[in-house]
Amino acid sequence: MTQVSTIETRPLRVGVVGVGVMGSNHARVLAGLPGAELAGVADPDAKQSDFVARTLHCAAVPDVEGLLDLGVDAITIAAPTHLHREVALAAIARGVHVLVEKPIASTVEEGHEIIDAARSKGVTLMVGHVERFNPAVEAIKDAIRGEDILSIAITRVGPFPPRMSNVGVVIDLAVHDIDLIRWFTDSDIIEVQPQLSSAVAEREDIALLQFRTASGVLAHINTNWLTPFKARNVTVATRRKYVMGDLLTRQVTECFGFQPDGSYSMRHLSVGHAEPLRSELLAFLQAIRTGASPSVTGEQGVASLEVAIQCLTSSSHQPAAARRANVAV
Repeated sequence: MTQVSTIETRPLRVGVVGVGVMGSNHARVLAGLPGAELAGVADPDAKQSDFVARTLHCAAVPDVEGLLDLGVDAITIAAPTHLHREVALAAIARGVHVLVEKPIASTVEEGHEIIDAARSKGVTLMVGHVERFNPAVEAIKDAIRGEDILSIAITRVGPFPPRMSNVGVVIDLAVHDIDLIRWFTDSDIIEVQPQLSSAVAEREDIALLQFRTASGVLAHINTNWLTPFKARNVTVATRRKYVMGDLLTRQVTECFGFQPDGSYSMRHLSVGHAEPLRSELLAFLQAIRTGASPSVTGEQGVASLEVAIQCLTSSSHQPAAARRANVAV
């Protein structure tokens, strides 16, 4: 039996690098996923990794090398972003398939390095833009398929996350929606007009981002860490429809049949109930088994990261401490 036919039939041994909040969820889902075997988890925090390993009945190791020595077919990377390149390249060098959480890397150059290594080794590389697998997002995508899209507005706000320390809202939150804008429109973003502010944190915690795609769609993202509750809303205007989606409650409404007197029809769209992370990991395993292009490619991940970085580099804003100092003077 060839290696290809073997990997098509046996469970894939998968490991998780980084078992914080997101990585622990990766491990939980993988442990119950058909066609997968959770081989182990890797994290320098032995207490956390041992807890996850005992709970899910797998091995716990301190680093990616220990995980690779377990004989895994694939890994998912939920470690801090600055470690993505190092961990991904180590796995790829051993011929192991990789799903790396967004953003793909700290820089566009590091992202391309990961892509080139995966291509050279012939392994599957997928980027974890999990919001694409949200059933509400999928319903919106279906509703606007084939439509002449005019504008997209996305709100993604919430309270400040204590765990966040090395990035601001653009990389942590807005990169989700940059990816969605590109996916909804099937078009690249060619113009960026960012407005950023650091109201409380040292990094930007408010971002109002405006975009134009190559296809002429206007889009904007409103995101911050100052709202006391989470909100995730998407609206898409096309020539024939107006689609509104709440990504948290997973309710999607479509307005259509616009009349000269201002009247129109409205309907609620059917939305699935699948867990987005489970759907994402199933898609990753399917790409490994079939050799097909993954749902979110490395190139797509880098393109969204590049736009996010452009938002940061083309906008000047004062951190809160600097503004306080100016006021004091």
